[in-house]
Amino acid sequence: MAVYSIAIIGVGKISQDQHLPVIANNPNFRLAALVSQRGLAHPDVPTFKTPAELYAAMPDLDAVAICTPPSARYTIAREALDAGKHVLLEKPPAPTVTELTDLAGYAATLDRVIFTTWHSQYNAAVEEVRSRLIGERIKRLTITWKEDVRRWHPGQDWIWEVGGFGVFDPGINALSILTRIMPGPIFVHDASLVYPSNRDMPIAADLVFSSPVASEAQPGALTAAFDWRQTGEQSWTIDIETDAGQRFSLTGGGSKLAIDGTPLLDAPTPQHGEYEGIYKRFATLLDSGSSAVDVAPFQLVADAFMIGKRVVTEPFED
Repeated sequence: MAVYSIAIIGVGKISQDQHLPVIANNPNFRLAALVSQRGLAHPDVPTFKTPAELYAAMPDLDAVAICTPPSARYTIAREALDAGKHVLLEKPPAPTVTELTDLAGYAATLDRVIFTTWHSQYNAAVEEVRSRLIGERIKRLTITWKEDVRRWHPGQDWIWEVGGFGVFDPGINALSILTRIMPGPIFVHDASLVYPSNRDMPIAADLVFSSPVASEAQPGALTAAFDWRQTGEQSWTIDIETDAGQRFSLTGGGSKLAIDGTPLLDAPTPQHGEYEGIYKRFATLLDSGSSAVDVAPFQLVADAFMIGKRVVTEPFED
């Protein structure tokens, strides 16, 4: 069994909540170092201020997990590839689709592995629904992805800056499930993006999709509603009805599934289940020397920004 040394670049909430504990429990990986501009530390491994310092000190390092805000990821990933490292990218994987495409091509020229980690795709119900929708036509699809930004991104000003994605930072999780399970291509047909008057990124968004596998008689039946102003119970659901009359309900961000109202998957969600799946997949990719770059969820976000109507709402203060 191969064991890969890995360093985390960017030690924020997602690194501490998910990457560090999952790496510690995965026999295929050994945490070798951290890179943190703030000097955040972890027992038994060194912390470096810059990736360049890391590569100079650890030339034999196998891989890096880049967990910085997305605006910095392209430059950091390119530097890592130049240093001969394999690269795992947190989502969203880069500031723009073009930069991600370039990274994929560049990694291939250097024979390095690059991996885009859409963590919601690793929830238990996603592959089950994907397999059941093959060959089906979609009559109705409703995504409701509403959560409290103060709870999940406290004090993270970068999410409101240009390149921070705003509500699409969580919304892209729903889109990553959507592009995984749809039995055919899906497009953003219409979009309305709601911006606080004091922010550069949206706090809410409503999307209408179209698809060649959707019922022709049901225009506007494929929709998504994203909102970061939800308090109380959080909403991460995808409801689908096929032309054959079968109804699928994914809840808990894709961890639970009911078909025609009957629960099929309803077990408690493991604390680190999604990221355990990510690192298991990364080890497999490293073993085979293969990359996995999924652009589809990212492209839908880019398309929403391209055609979305801008709506201004009241200021938002964290």
